[in-house]
Amino acid sequence: MKESADREPRGSKVARRLKTIPPYILGLIVVTALLPLLLISALLVDIFRAITQRKPFMALRLVVFLWIYLVTDIAALIALFALWLVSGFGLNKEMMVGASWHFQQLWVRSLLGSVKLLFGLRIVDEGAECLRPGPVIVLIRHASIVDNFLPSALVAARERVRLRYVIKRELLSEPCLDVAGQRLPNYFVRRDTGEEVERENIGRLASGMGSEDGLLLYPEGTRFTAERRQRALEKIAERDPERAARLEPIEYLLPPKVGGLLAVLGQAPETDVVLMIHQGFDGLRLISDIWGGALVGRVINVRFTRVPHDQIPASRDEQVEWLDELWLEADRWVASKINAA
Repeated sequence: MKESADREPRGSKVARRLKTIPPYILGLIVVTALLPLLLISALLVDIFRAITQRKPFMALRLVVFLWIYLVTDIAALIALFALWLVSGFGLNKEMMVGASWHFQQLWVRSLLGSVKLLFGLRIVDEGAECLRPGPVIVLIRHASIVDNFLPSALVAARERVRLRYVIKRELLSEPCLDVAGQRLPNYFVRRDTGEEVERENIGRLASGMGSEDGLLLYPEGTRFTAERRQRALEKIAERDPERAARLEPIEYLLPPKVGGLLAVLGQAPETDVVLMIHQGFDGLRLISDIWGGALVGRVINVRFTRVPHDQIPASRDEQVEWLDELWLEADRWVASKINAA
């Protein structure tokens, strides 16, 4: 079973975890001890905001979710540590990797289930049957701090596709993502470095995938804003005015970055691509957006479509144009859902 593509020295991992894990433990102790007071205070804040601003109760929801998140994280870390012990201090790689994958799905399903329950979220998806059989390359848009849950919940946990993730390196500050994520075949990328080695590592992650496997990419690289869309188009125009003109109609998605996908297609040329596009998380980029009540009662629409590998062009320029057209079509679908709401 393939291990993580990240070859970080053990000493660096230990040093980072000694910084990131204790605050989570302390946070759980403090929040649990103060929970009655926090709940009463949150209720008073919510009543005041409901009367003066007509806002839904958010403080209560956020306090409860914070406690659930900390409990889930610490429970998962204890389970992952116990698994490391049972697997002979990590010597039984197959056992440790397989069980860590199952723990990862349980962790994400618990968190997403909490979000759905607390905020009245509803997810409606279509076409998920196209995810199997693997291997597949899954391309997903990035609109919110919440949509990170969707691939693990809908693709990995439900459809049992063993996703390999390309994740921004900053998320190593999240202890569970750090511990479980580095046991599994993922790559924590250093964004915007422009280094060829990053693209090579992403491409290498795609090698050796079987019928149960998939690789997840966020082609936009970051969450959408109108300002980021405009800056991205301006940067593209400096290098390739023709491509910038082609992407100018894009409205709700960021222009896709091509380096990672081209590297993956180079390593896995006979792998189909699945486009995972969602709508409903738009406008939820920051915690302040959620605090304003925008998440409550939302319906999240998700669409999966599969492109067979023999329909993907072979040359680089044609692949870039193909990806742009795919992304423009996805943008039109998002626009149709927003306009119909």
